[in-house]
Amino acid sequence: MAEFDQELDASGLNCPLPILRAKKTLASMSSGQVLHIIATDPGSVKDFEAFAKQTGNELLDHKEEGGKFLFRMRKA
Repeated sequence: MAEFDQELDASGLNCPLPILRAKKTLASMSSGQVLHIIATDPGSVKDFEAFAKQTGNELLDHKEEGGKFLFRMRKA
């Protein structure tokens, strides 16, 4: 994965907490910056896809690695 500007570890949190934490973190970031999110909730994949569509932030990529779901999102 390419570089990112901030990282959010939402491991152990269930929906909707990973989204809420990401929303709060993105609010403090500048447009164009990239947030790397680590989540363990399997539902977070669909949640972050929907969140990106609703907010206009770009979900650059996501993958599963060792039971964790990793996302990179660029702030709109």
